[in-house]
Amino acid sequence: MPGSRPIPFPTKVPFVESLGAQLHVLADGVCELRLALVERHLNSGDVAHGGVVMTLLDVAMAFAAHSANPDDVSVATIEMKTTFMRPSEGTLRSIGKVLHRTSTLAFCEASMYDDQGVVCASATGTFKYRHARSPRGERTKQVPTTNPPKDTP
Repeated sequence: MPGSRPIPFPTKVPFVESLGAQLHVLADGVCELRLALVERHLNSGDVAHGGVVMTLLDVAMAFAAHSANPDDVSVATIEMKTTFMRPSEGTLRSIGKVLHRTSTLAFCEASMYDDQGVVCASATGTFKYRHARSPRGERTKQVPTTNPPKDTP
């Protein structure tokens, strides 16, 4: 079955790695993440904390957006809406897809499934493509500004 073994993340995301999420699919605007829930991921009701669910949905969409852009860019979430349909339990699968992209934005959706294949949550999001930065934080590509500086009197 494709995607049955984890693959390396294309970029380092320490927070996602600290959760224990694994990347299983990343190609052509699609991303699948998996996470086997453990106690640190749970809320007081012994199901996945909403922050864990939202993180997995967000990251699946962000990596899907990244995989759909042939340029060396990163992405930043600029808007996200999440719907929780039922408690998320067991091993979770978050599948993100690009619905549409422009040169600067990606419009995505993601669904969260439990280990029974039932949809637990879904999200939509908008992601901004950002040009790569050097190790010192400088842009490696010039980007035209949309608001030129104003002269002061």
